[in-house]
Amino acid sequence: MQPPAQTRSARLSQAPQLAQLHSLPCSFGRHCAPHIDQHRARQADPHGGCTLRHAHLERRLSTMHAVAEAQQMAPEVFPVSRQLQQPGTDQQQINVVMKFGGSSVADADRMWEVAQIMCSFPHLFPCVVLSAMGKTTNLLLQAGAEALTTHPGNVAALAPLRDIKELHRQAAQDLHVDKETKAEMEQLLSELQQLLVGVSIMQDLTMRAKDSLVSFGERLSTRLFAAFLRKEGVAARQYDAWDLGMVSSDDFTNADVRYEQSFANIRTSLTRTNGGPQEIPIVTGFLARGESTGAITTLGRGGSDLSATVIGAALGLAEVQVWKDVDGVLTSDPRLVQGARPVPLLTYDEATELAFFGATVLHPQAMQPAFQQQFHAGHKLAVRVKNSYNRAAAGTLISEERDMRDALMTSIVLKPGITLLDIVSTRMLGQVGFMATVFDIFNSNGISVDVVATSEVSISLTLDPSKMWSRDLVDAELDALVSAFKAKGIARVSYKRAMSCVSLICNVEKTSQILERVTPAYYHIVL
Repeated sequence: MQPPAQTRSARLSQAPQLAQLHSLPCSFGRHCAPHIDQHRARQADPHGGCTLRHAHLERRLSTMHAVAEAQQMAPEVFPVSRQLQQPGTDQQQINVVMKFGGSSVADADRMWEVAQIMCSFPHLFPCVVLSAMGKTTNLLLQAGAEALTTHPGNVAALAPLRDIKELHRQAAQDLHVDKETKAEMEQLLSELQQLLVGVSIMQDLTMRAKDSLVSFGERLSTRLFAAFLRKEGVAARQYDAWDLGMVSSDDFTNADVRYEQSFANIRTSLTRTNGGPQEIPIVTGFLARGESTGAITTLGRGGSDLSATVIGAALGLAEVQVWKDVDGVLTSDPRLVQGARPVPLLTYDEATELAFFGATVLHPQAMQPAFQQQFHAGHKLAVRVKNSYNRAAAGTLISEERDMRDALMTSIVLKPGITLLDIVSTRMLGQVGFMATVFDIFNSNGISVDVVATSEVSISLTLDPSKMWSRDLVDAELDALVSAFKAKGIARVSYKRAMSCVSLICNVEKTSQILERVTPAYYHIVL
């Protein structure tokens, strides 16, 4: 077996060192994350101990304990080899879900890396959830938008469509997949082009058609990856999410999972019978079937995270691994804040708030399946966020609870593109039914409210653009909302576009300490 040629020699020469690094022992656990760079630069002690001297023991003790706890379940790994080995051969049932994002499977070379990660844990029998390759989803949306203004006869020449075809054909060639898979891939690419021709002819791209359009990314990536594994001797089977029984509402582009029905279907589909083949499921993330229409639906951008946790909860697993291109959930956006660092441990609530208020590492609903199973079945599901580009990084472990006694601030997140509405009552704000009328107007206009603050005579609130999936509200929609309030005669409404929301994810029991530190910082920012 040979990996794709582009970086084969460099990767294979570095892989043994990475594997050695991954297993370096330390007195604070299997991995000494704060010393990771120093570990890279120094040789391990011949007797297996950490050669670094922990001179700053007292200062870092709490952090080290958190990292040790986050890593305490780190599984045993196979030695790095040129030959992929079937993982989990000693397991009767799937015992982990591994989800890999688009950047992790951006091309054939990255798919090889994902296969190495997936096959490196001998005692884990994984279900693998994949996103579309690289920027495929964005290219699909771009192709749909361009098809609206393109003659049907010229659709095949659309640049985004050509890029999609080239990416997947090149990956199929580099991965040396079988002829049957290549034929299936070409059939999907043909269907994709036909759909774009239809968009061009109808001069319309409905939400339902958009979901069908973007589904091709995951459907292509999972077929290529499963075929590659089989070629390398690893038993694997591709599934579209609806093959397992993933059911959602019919809210196209941002559907809600129907948990009870989906849990039962997935549990039946993925529970291995005695004597059944031990094939690794390779599942499309992000996708489902509408409960009434039976049409393809999507779970919103980043929905593959949610797909993974739904499967993990359905199977009653202890852990779901979400492999990204960052070293875990960070204290802030590293593009904006120098020195942002991974957070070793998070609770369900913290992770959910981070996602809703701007962090892009996890889907906002990704923890909902864990909440569901905890409430209904008493089952605890942990989510571990890891970096597929840096396997040695400790990552972040998200669980039901953690020791918050010493916790003050977890993360600072920024949510841009916010629309701010000020609603000033023309009567008393406290009048019976006033708030109900306000939110009924939002409901009638199909607009989701994010953050709300009230005073004696006014309400200020923000509108969440993520609820619109890939766009913000247009001025016409906002003007219609203002007109609806005016027609009711209950309030004057004004709005501001392109605002941002800065959120502090913190220990609420220490709010006074936090405000004492934060308020001066805000004062300087305003000045």
